[in-house]
Amino acid sequence: MPSLVQSVDWTALTPVVVPAALAVAVLVADLFLPPARKALLGWVTAAGLLAAGLTLIPLRDGHRGTFCQTPGASCSYAADHFTLVIQVLVLGGALLTALLSLATGTTDGTGEPPSGEYWFLLLSSAAGGALLPASRDLITLIVALEVTTLPAFALVGLRRGDRLASEAALKFFLSSVTATAVSLLGISFVYAATGTVNLSEVATALAHTPGQLDHLAKVGAALTLVGFAFKLAAAPFHFWVPDTYVGAPLPVAAYLSVVGKAAGFSGLILVTVIAFRPYHDVWGPALGVLAALTMTVGNVGALRQRPDAERGAVRLLAWSSIGQAGYLLVPMAAAASARSPAHEIGATVAYALMYGVVNLGAFAVAALVTRGAPAGRLDDYRGLYAARPLSALALAFFLLCLAGLPPGVVGLFAKVVVFSSAVGAQHGWLAVIMAVNVVIALAYYLRWTALLFTRPGQGAPAIPAQSPAAAASAAPGAGAAASAAVAGTPFALGAAIALTAAAGLVLSGAPQIVLRYAQGALL
Repeated sequence: MPSLVQSVDWTALTPVVVPAALAVAVLVADLFLPPARKALLGWVTAAGLLAAGLTLIPLRDGHRGTFCQTPGASCSYAADHFTLVIQVLVLGGALLTALLSLATGTTDGTGEPPSGEYWFLLLSSAAGGALLPASRDLITLIVALEVTTLPAFALVGLRRGDRLASEAALKFFLSSVTATAVSLLGISFVYAATGTVNLSEVATALAHTPGQLDHLAKVGAALTLVGFAFKLAAAPFHFWVPDTYVGAPLPVAAYLSVVGKAAGFSGLILVTVIAFRPYHDVWGPALGVLAALTMTVGNVGALRQRPDAERGAVRLLAWSSIGQAGYLLVPMAAAASARSPAHEIGATVAYALMYGVVNLGAFAVAALVTRGAPAGRLDDYRGLYAARPLSALALAFFLLCLAGLPPGVVGLFAKVVVFSSAVGAQHGWLAVIMAVNVVIALAYYLRWTALLFTRPGQGAPAIPAQSPAAAASAAPGAGAAASAAVAGTPFALGAAIALTAAAGLVLSGAPQIVLRYAQGALL
């Protein structure tokens, strides 16, 4: 009989404990701080997320587990390479979201700093996102998924008096709750068939499940996957994404596009590659179909966005994120037929890191442009290079990375790795569909990039210039975009753009480091 007394490895738990404890501290501090000092809560949040990220450094060299039934086996929490890479993505995404929030304000649309409740919700969701990739049983997995998602509902609708935000939050909530209910039903079926919730033990039990219990377990596995497909925004579970991103405050949309997606695909990897490995001949083809459908729906939706549509830039990024989710699913489909899926899982993790960095960078530049052009049209980016050359170059780099074109080497490398995983697994049909979708995506990414260097026409919306001097030195004929003389970039927003651009350049210079580290993950 296993001992009821368990040792706890607090070092392995620190990436989760730090944001969780800080969330409570921030909420309590908000009660006592005067309104003029509440902006400090945002900087404390950013500093705490950075500290949580630094606690990953002592864990980088080995596998550590805690909450184990027996020492070294059947652990409910595991800090391996897979966990650490996803935690870097989650905590880094939350940190950049905090910087964007400090620069834009999100509570009421007036530019005021977010309230203490906002920082509490962001930190709580980040704690859940950091817990999810470390989860090694179905109960911990579903709890972590809900801790990640539930605060996000409130973050989407926290802007008071905004009908669009309230509608987006309600749509997000109802869709997610339905998907969670389906997943819980599936987990109950799996537990009834196997008698365990530990992922490794579930796999062992499924390999020897007799007759009717096998049918019950297969139904449970299918239902369980539905919830994670929803979090990943895989088609046909993607319908909530465009309206939610458009209605949410821009930093929250950025957070959902990266951290929400990281939660979805990490959970999907854990339940398929570990728990449901005996059913690989079922979920492998299913994920392949989902990948093809998701990337096609996302890219076609992004291609249809008009330059003059309000909030068209965020809506395009929303559809683009759906297409990128399809690319993430390709290596996971290939992993089903691999004897050791380390390469395929490494490809998914490496692609997720690339996508997270450059997508957050694109949202950061969008936040900058939205300061002077609240409608958020794609036309608002026309002539950005004349007014803000560094920001325009950064956005062009991010878009080219997403498209997989030089000088965005990291984007090209990631797409080649994903493509090779499909070819290597004899999924030629999926590789062809991916190639067609990459060409479709080039159209809208390059169209947006071209706007940055196009002289604005008569009556083009204003893009804020860096300073009066920068506006005065803008190219002749650049119109309102070049002549607007407004305040410079807030420090937090400039830091977010600089950090994402620097990370993108580093990954472009040495993309193989990420892949090599990611391939040591999980198995």
